[in-house]
Amino acid sequence: MLSVEKCPPPENSLLEKHLMNGNYVDCYTTTIDKPVSFPEFVFGFYTTWLFKTERLILKALVNKPSTDLQAKQLSNAEIDHFAAWTVEARSEGEILLCDFVGRTRSWLMVEQAGAATKLYFGSAVVPAKGSVSLDFGFRAMLGFHQIYSILLLYFAKRKLR
Repeated sequence: MLSVEKCPPPENSLLEKHLMNGNYVDCYTTTIDKPVSFPEFVFGFYTTWLFKTERLILKALVNKPSTDLQAKQLSNAEIDHFAAWTVEARSEGEILLCDFVGRTRSWLMVEQAGAATKLYFGSAVVPAKGSVSLDFGFRAMLGFHQIYSILLLYFAKRKLR
């Protein structure tokens, strides 16, 4: 769908550590036919029109504002907080962010493939403390979450073209 495919998290990626019983983990990938640096991907992802809509919602509902400048600073490893997320881990080509509640993770990664670049986006959702499974609310929204994830990666790729 939209040149975005579901795949398992790459071995030894920052997202892979969340593959545990009870956690939900997804991973999507797409390829762009040009070299894209990791900072370019992060900035492009967080400044698409679709993600800017999410940023507006976060500002209105949970008072977690963010700017394009902050997205640029996050992409350049100059800050560790962005909107509702804090950097949990980062390496040269990937970043894992944790939401302010501690239940969800967002992950981005690039992998150079000759003259092309593989772009990855994934999520992890962990059960509430004291629970061994995800609550009904998340399970009910899973279909929306998956479609939204595909669209986020698709629009990031489009923006990077």
